[in-house]
This record gives sequence, C-alpha cells and structure tokens, in this order.
Amino acid sequence: MPEEQCSSHGPGSQEYEPMKPVLSSFFPGSRAGEGGSEPGCLGNIAVDKGEEGTGYQRQYWERYTMMEMFESENKTLTREGVAQFLEIYETKRLPNSPGFSEFIIGPLMDALSESSLYGRSPGQLIGACPPLGMKLQKFLSTYLTLLPEEERSIFLLKFIQKMTSRHWCAVPILFLSMALACIPSCKALGTEGLHALRDVLQCTMITHQILLRGAAQCFLLQTAMHLTDVEKVSLPEISSFLMSLRPEESLRENCFMPDWFEAKLVATMILLAADVEEMKNKQSNTERVELKSFLHPLLDVLLKLGTNAYIPTLKTDKSLQLLLKLLQTCLLKQSSPLDDLDRCNLYLALLSELVNLCSNAGWKKGPSIWNFISSLINASIQNLQETGNEQLGEQIQKVVSMASLTVVCEIIDQKPELQLKSLHVVETLKDFISSVQLNQVLKKPSYIEEKNSLFEESTSSQGWGKIVASYVHDQWVCLHFILNKYHKFIPLSNDETLELSLLAVQRPIRTLQSALEALTLLPSDQVLPVFRCMKVLVPKLLGSSESLCIDAFDLAWKVISSLSNTQLIFWSNLKAFVQFVFDTEVLAVAASSKGQAYSKIKEIILKLVEMSTARTGVFNAVLSYCCQSWLFPTSDDTGALENPFSNAGNYSELITEACVFGMVFRRDQRRLIQDVHAFVENLGDECAANVVTESTNRDDHYVRVCAVKFLCWLDGSNTLHKMFMEDLVIKLLDKDELVSKSRTRYYVNSLQHRIKNRLWQTLLVIFPKLDQNFLTGTLDKIFQAGFGNNQASIKYLIEWIIILILHRYPQCLENFWNCFCYGEEKLKTSICTFLSVLSHFDIILENTSEKKPILKKALLVVLQWCFNHNFSVRLYALVALKKIWGMCKALCVEEFEALTPVIESSLHQVENMHGAGNARKNWQRIQDHFFFATFHPLKDYSLETIFYTLPRLSELVEDEWIPLCKFTRYTDISLPAAFHWLHSRTELLNLKPSDWSQQDMGSDLVETDNQTEWTDVQKKIIPWKNSSPDLDLELVFQDRAAKLGKSNSRLIVVASLIDKPTNLGGLCRTSEIFGASALVVGSLHYINDKQFQHLSVSAEQWLPLVEVKPSQLVNYLQQKKTEGYTIIGVEQTAKSSDLTEYCFPEKSLLLLGNEHEGIPANLIQHLDVCVEIPQQGIIRSLNVHVSGALLIWEYTRQQLIRQKQLK
Repeated sequence: MPEEQCSSHGPGSQEYEPMKPVLSSFFPGSRAGEGGSEPGCLGNIAVDKGEEGTGYQRQYWERYTMMEMFESENKTLTREGVAQFLEIYETKRLPNSPGFSEFIIGPLMDALSESSLYGRSPGQLIGACPPLGMKLQKFLSTYLTLLPEEERSIFLLKFIQKMTSRHWCAVPILFLSMALACIPSCKALGTEGLHALRDVLQCTMITHQILLRGAAQCFLLQTAMHLTDVEKVSLPEISSFLMSLRPEESLRENCFMPDWFEAKLVATMILLAADVEEMKNKQSNTERVELKSFLHPLLDVLLKLGTNAYIPTLKTDKSLQLLLKLLQTCLLKQSSPLDDLDRCNLYLALLSELVNLCSNAGWKKGPSIWNFISSLINASIQNLQETGNEQLGEQIQKVVSMASLTVVCEIIDQKPELQLKSLHVVETLKDFISSVQLNQVLKKPSYIEEKNSLFEESTSSQGWGKIVASYVHDQWVCLHFILNKYHKFIPLSNDETLELSLLAVQRPIRTLQSALEALTLLPSDQVLPVFRCMKVLVPKLLGSSESLCIDAFDLAWKVISSLSNTQLIFWSNLKAFVQFVFDTEVLAVAASSKGQAYSKIKEIILKLVEMSTARTGVFNAVLSYCCQSWLFPTSDDTGALENPFSNAGNYSELITEACVFGMVFRRDQRRLIQDVHAFVENLGDECAANVVTESTNRDDHYVRVCAVKFLCWLDGSNTLHKMFMEDLVIKLLDKDELVSKSRTRYYVNSLQHRIKNRLWQTLLVIFPKLDQNFLTGTLDKIFQAGFGNNQASIKYLIEWIIILILHRYPQCLENFWNCFCYGEEKLKTSICTFLSVLSHFDIILENTSEKKPILKKALLVVLQWCFNHNFSVRLYALVALKKIWGMCKALCVEEFEALTPVIESSLHQVENMHGAGNARKNWQRIQDHFFFATFHPLKDYSLETIFYTLPRLSELVEDEWIPLCKFTRYTDISLPAAFHWLHSRTELLNLKPSDWSQQDMGSDLVETDNQTEWTDVQKKIIPWKNSSPDLDLELVFQDRAAKLGKSNSRLIVVASLIDKPTNLGGLCRTSEIFGASALVVGSLHYINDKQFQHLSVSAEQWLPLVEVKPSQLVNYLQQKKTEGYTIIGVEQTAKSSDLTEYCFPEKSLLLLGNEHEGIPANLIQHLDVCVEIPQQGIIRSLNVHVSGALLIWEYTRQQLIRQKQLK
C-alpha cells in the first residue's frame, strides 16, 4: 500500500497561528512563523556598533525577548521561540560572536531539554522527523560550517560538555545526538571531546528507553567517526570510547565485543577492515589478500599453541580472545556477555564457538569433540564432589566446573546432531546434576594463599557475591537440562515413585521449593533459568500443591514488578514469567478446579494490564503468547490437554481487555515517546539500534491487532470457537451498556468514546462468524445501543452492523420496525441512526425476493418522519425516502400510485429550494456525506475500513487510527489464508472527513447546533427540550434563585482551565455574590474538596455549576457563540483591550486561564476579544481568582450603570 496510508495525519489546524500576534509584539516588523529575518528579527542579533548607536540596545532586547520565550511556562510559546531562533540559518547571516555561542550553549540548550518541544506538527506523518529535530540539524550544521576552524572545536566541546552537565530525557538527547551526527565531517574533536562523548554515553542514558538509548548511542558513534581528529587522539583513547558503548543495543554487527582492552580494539579494527574490504570487493573481483595478511600473525600464534611451551601466557590469552571475537563475528551469533576476565571462562566460550563452527561446517561428530567433552565432564564432576577445602583456588575451581557443566548441557541440548547424548559420561552427568544440593552457596574464603594466586585478580575485581550468584545460576541451568528432558516422568506429587533414580525429578515439590529459595537469593539478572525450571514443575504440581504454586506466582511477580522496562533483562524475564504462569496446562488445571490458583491467575492478568499502562509492550507479550498457544499449540504446550483452546473461554477477560485496550494520552503528550519510537524504527537499517534491539510489537496498537487476528482465525462451525465468540459478544455488549450508564453524556475522543468505539469495531469483526439464532437473540441489545446518546463514529459502526444483520437475515426486519414505535423522548437522540440504516435499504433487500410489502412498510415509516418538526431529522428522513422511492420506481409498484404526488412533490421541493438560507446547502452536504454517498456496507467491509478509514472519516483522534500496515507487520500471528477482507476501496480511502459529520458528533448537541443554524429558515416551536443535563441543572439553580427573589445576570464565568480548588472556591463565591448566571468548571468533583468549600462558604448551593472538561471547551465556546455570547479571554496578547476601556456586552462569557499556562494557544483563536488588567508593578500577573474577581466586578458595575440609565 502507499506509504502515506501506513501513517496517520494530525489535525489540519495550524498550531502556531495564535502565537503570531504575540511574536509580533515581541518583534515589531518581524514575519512571525515564516522563518524570515526582517529588520528587527533575531537574525540581526549581532549588528554593527555604528548603526545609529542602536545596535547594542537592539541586540540586548532581542536576546532578552528570546530568553523570556525560552523560559516561558507556556510550552507552545517556548516551542515557537526555539523554532524562530533555529530558522536563522536560512538567512546565512549567523552572528560570529562569543555572546552568540554562549547564548546557544546556555539558554537555547536549556530550552531544548524540554521533551514536549519535539512533537510532530499537525498533519505530519507518523514516523517522520519532528520539525524541531530537522531545524536543529540544519542550524547546527550551518552554524559550525560558518565558524572559523579554531572556534569550531571550542564550540563543539562546550556543546557536548553541556550534554553531560545534566540528566537529559531520552527524546532531547536523541535529537541532539542526531544533530551532532549530521555535522559535515571535520577535524574538530580531540582527546577532551572524545572523553566528553564517552561521558554522555556513560552518564546520561542510564534510565532511557532501550530503543531510544541505542539510537542515541549510534548517533554519538557516528559523531565520533565524523568529527574526531585522529592525529590528536591515541588508540587507547579510541578504545576507551568504544568500550563505553553497549554492543547489545547499538552495534549492528550482531555480535558481542569482549570487554578486554586490546582484544576489543583489535577486533574492532578487523571488523572495520573487513567491512571496507567487502565494500571494495562489491566493486571489483579482487581477492581478500589484505585481510588474510592482517590475520597471519594471529594464525602463527595459534598454530604454535600446542607445540611451543615457551610462548608467553599474555600472548596466548590475547590471541584466544581475538579468535573468540572473530568466531562470534563470522557466525553472526548473539552471545551472552562473559561474566569475568578469567581465562577459564574464555576457554569455555571458545569451546562453544568451536562446536558451533564444527556444526556449521558439517563436521557432525568426531573423537576429538567426544573425548574433550568426556574429559571436561569427568574433571568438573570430580572438582565439585571434593569437600573440606575452602581455599580460594578450590572454591573458584568449583565455580568454573559448574560453568563447564552448564556449557556442556547447552551444547548437548542445542546440537543434537553431534550425538553427544550417546556418551556414557552423559548419564553420569545427569545423575550428578539431579543429586546436587541446589542453591549451595560457596563460603567466602579467607585470602591466605600466595599473592600470585591464579584466580585472585579475577576474584577481587568481580566480587565474591557475583561469583556465587553465577554459581547458583549455573546449577539451575543444568537442572533445567534434566527437567526438560524428563518432564514427562515428573510425578504429580512426592508420593509417587519412579523407576528413574534422578532425585530432582522424583521430588518435584522439594525442587520447586528450592526454586522459590533461589528467587530470593539471586539478583534479577540471574533468575531466568529458575523461571524456566518453574515452567516445567508448576504444571505438574498445581493440582496437588496449589498453595506452593501460588507462592511461586507471587514471588515471580514480585521479581518482574521490581524490574524497570529500560533494562534488557526485563523483557526476557517477563517472557519466561508469562510462559510458566500462562502455560496451557497450568491454565487448564486452574480452571478445572476454579480454586485459588484460578483467582490468582486472573489477578495477575489485571496486574499485567495495569502495568501495561505505564510500560508499553507488557500486555503485548502476554497476549501474543496466549493467542499462539491457544490457536497453534506445540507438542510441549498441549501435554495431556485435549484442546488448549478451552483456555480461551476460561480466561476470556484477557481477549476482552485486549479488544478495548489502548492508552489515552494527555493532549500535551501527543504520544511523544511512541512517535519518536516510530521515527527511530522508520530509519530502518540506517540505525543499528533497529537491528540489535528487540523492540518490535511493543506498540499499544499491536495488542488490538493481535486480538483481531486471533478472532479472524475462529471458525463458527467449531463448537469451542462458537461458544467463545458468543460469550465475547455478550461481554462486549454488556461493557458498552455499562459505559453508557456510567456517562450518559460523553465527549468526542474521551475515554468512554474510545472504549465504545473499540468494542464496536471488534463486534464488527466477529459478526460474520455468528449464526442466526444467536444474532436474533442479541439483536435487541444492538438496537438498544442504537438508542443511546452516541458519538458519530459509534453511530456509524452500529448502523453498519444493523445493515449487515438485516442484509443477511431479512426476517429480522420486523424487530427493526419496532424501533420506530417508541415515544419521542426515547427517539429524540437516536432516530437519525435508524433512518441512516434505511438509506442503505437497497443493500438490506438485496437477497429478498418479495420486496414490495417491505418497501411499502418502509415508506410508511419514513414518511411520518419527513414531516417532523426537527429539521435535522427531516433531512435524514428525506435521504432515506429518496433511496426507498427510487427502489419503488425501479420495481414499478402500482400500489404506491396514491403516494406518488406527495413523495415526488416533497423530493422536488427539497431538491429545488430557493431563498432558504443554508437549507439547500445542507441538503447537498448530507447527500455528499461519505456514509450516504460513497460508503458501501458490503464492498467496504475490511480491516482497513473498520480500523483506519472509518475512524479517520469520523474524525476520531489519530491515536485510534490503526493503518493496515500494522496488521501486516505484526507477524506473531498471521491472518488466515482464506481471509480476504483487508483493503478499503480506493473511492472511500481517498475521501476527506465531511463537514456534515460535525453535526452528528455528540447527538445531545445535534438539535441545538442544527436548530441554531436553521433559525433563519424555520421558526417552528420545538416541543423537545434539549436533553443536556448541564442545562437542566442550570435551570434548577435559576429557579431556586428566582424563588429567593435573586436576579441573575447574563455573565458566564468559565474556569475549566483552573485546577486549584482554592481558586475555584474563591471564584464560586465571587460569581455567586455578583450574580453570574453560571460558573463552568473542569470537574464537579471539586465541590466536594474541603479547600473549595472553605473558600466558597456554600456559594455552590446557589450558583449554577456546569461541568465542561478542558478538552471540550472548543465545542462549548462555539455553542455559546451561536447563542449570542461574546467570548472574552483574560490574557495579555498583542491586541488585548484595556479593562478600563472595554465595554462588556450583556451576554458575556469570561474565559479564565490556567494558573501557570494561561489560556492555551488553541483556544485563543476562538476568543472574540482579550482583556488585560492594567498593571503598574514589576510582577507580570495577578492570581487568577483575583483577576477573575476584578473582571466580574467591572462587568457588574457596567450593568448596574446601564440599568440605572434605563430607569
């Protein structure tokens, strides 16, 4: 599909437009927002001293103004100020002065540390570089290019050192590093600069997200390669810098670089030489002579290892280190980091790589490998069985021996083609491992040996605790080898006896108890083999030792919840945790008894879902494993279970939660971290972090994508599948009803709106798999949902499902006609939904042979609504009438001849309206609306339409758009081969959101909006009063006040942006005293706050309070404008009116700003006027309660004067 369809577009409004008047006041004569540099712009920050004596003054004031913008609490103003500053590069007149450089290093970089500045601009594709990131690249490159060479190094060094002077967040450090990497190559960094880059790597990215941390490392490595003056730095300094990189996050060679100083340096040089030679060979057919000659010294040493006893030990060690590095690189194998500098561990790592090499080379078996493995096993077991000697050397020998057995177990398990299992000594190994005392902690030895002990250096450098942890870890790796091989023989309790003499297998309860002990002993980065052993043991013991298994669940969860998701070990531990807690046999046994384990697993599901709200990707791991094991079980998954899919029904809440899962970000967040993640992933192989970091499928959308793909595999003819789908549908419908009851009036893009939208999307996916009996039974619930007070996107989905059901089962039409028989009170917010269904009546009757009686019934139903007093209802009815009458004429139905004059006259009249204001325009708009003009319920049935096209056309926030490319990129579960409903039709995909959709968003506002718009057309009395609970509440308060003889003004005070209860309580008291008609707050929960009540002194009982959340203010202000109110903002802008000179209209709406941020930029453009209070002092602003009180009194004072004049 085209790339633009794989991305989402933001709102089309210009975010910075409202700031231009503000910038104009700062820079008279400047082209704010255009990136130009007119006289007076910051481009002239350094001017000629002799320019009429004003140069220094202008330079000072421009810098002062910029600093004020940078330090502003309003982040929109800060972002615009930074953007204006960075756009100076376009003029090519960057000032060359120390003051300018200091300004960049100081205030500019301080401002750049704010993460929110790096958000996408409206309309920008997801995955694109944010505007500030691009401007920063161009600015830094241009500025450094224009700097003299001697100043360039000084500036760069200060710039990088500034990056080490504070703990930067992940997003700013990423884009600063990217800007450095884009600087044209030059010799600018010496030893000090390289050390500064190393400090950035080591000090500032400890807690950052893994992918962003890896990407920043990649950019800093590119910076070092492009800007380092190799003549000024030594090889050890380069090596020191390379060692500060995390290869598992940022080096795309897909290999581990050992932590040895010289070996790492030389290996890196060999890798670089190999890459250069490979690029040369692509252009010519020359042989790789250079690399061979480079490796000759290494080969020479290796050939003499077995014959020359006098080769220096240091030389042999370094040669083997380098060989290990080269073997790992050649095999492109990701190895685990080595724990020690000890040469014994080096030998073991080398052994593993040599076995891999032999296997890959086709050398399947041979006496050399067999003899060496046998000798290693015997020697290791002998060392481990020795007792009584607790000297340092002997203790370390035991650690190395256990590590040797671990390597042997891994080789036997991973390389079956070598046939090592046939060795007699392997049986000895199994007996020893099974009988070893688990969690045996080596006693820390007293250092009484000679100082030149073979192991003293490694022991002191690594720490005894880490050595012991490694020893215990290796015990569990070996034990997992045994348990995994003999898992079928593990008894269900300790009472059963086996022919096997393997103690760990015979006594599973004791082994599991040891596993719990190990979790308390081992550090979190060493518990993985314990989790793997628990995966084998828990399914066998859950039936007989439920309490012990529950303890295992709790302790394992404690380990997982204590880890940070910025640690690489978190994800591997989480995966192992999920695999043993959600093992198919564990789930089945727990569900069969419905005991404490069943409740505990469900509790863990809820905890994981909750954790997912803070740690993106957690729910993804759980859901992916469960869906795969339920749909495509392996032999290990099934065990004694006949059908693992039964677990899906027992734990259906997992799928239910997945279907409605998704984050609701604050507006100022704008999914910043996920947007930046998408940008890094969009870089592809250009950024090595994408190659080596396993971060795929952690997007929040992939939870729902996985759930939808899971549902696509279900087969209605399969009994278990059928029961699961029916149960899921009932739960989703109940959830919809619960959400509707919790908030009878919910706003567009609110959490309630999103949850409802997600669950109806899921229902639309499941619908084709449901049978007639079940659909008939649930049809009433679907109709009842249609009666709800729904947002536009929900209405379209409900209408679509009803159309598809009636198309498939026309016999359900009788139930559908009953929907038109309810009273007006129930139908006032929903009748348009059912009329919209009739506008697709040709699709509904497509498979019906007897169409005439049904068409007659449809005409009678629609005609009565064509004469409704509400104009909006009449429009929907006329659209349906036009469709149905066209079908009647096509069938030449004689029975309708009596109705022909009436219907034809009505349709002719509406098609040829003249002089009716906006009536004709709106008739055309509704006919052109995508749901009536382009949308085809059958041809447009596809995943892309449901999850991307329809949400976009119904103007859902872009967070809810799931492009089709995400379904194809998510490969853990594929779509069935027979599934063909993927793409939207091009006609629908190319449409833009229709303006008519604004009228049916939030149907509680439909009539108000439409009726206001049509006041010039019709003057009929509307018997249906507006159903808004807020307005009803307002009337109650007004009636109460009237009974007390109290008069109310026409002033509305809007304080939705204020979040301090004390300020709201004071405003409530002031508004009530001066007779305001209503106080609008962001939440009515504030009135229960003690601080609010202390300031309001019961004023809330006599003043109408209306709840309008900040995200709903735009719609609320627009509605009040249509009612004749003047929207007045209390804000200092370029064109603010002085309070002493402003004349308040009678119908005034006073909008107060937030205590810190003021009025957001997106609301300023909706104001009719801004009023500011004249000030004489130095402090910039008054308390918002005081400001509001001053304006409320001034309004009241002016109204009192007018009333006296009228008398």
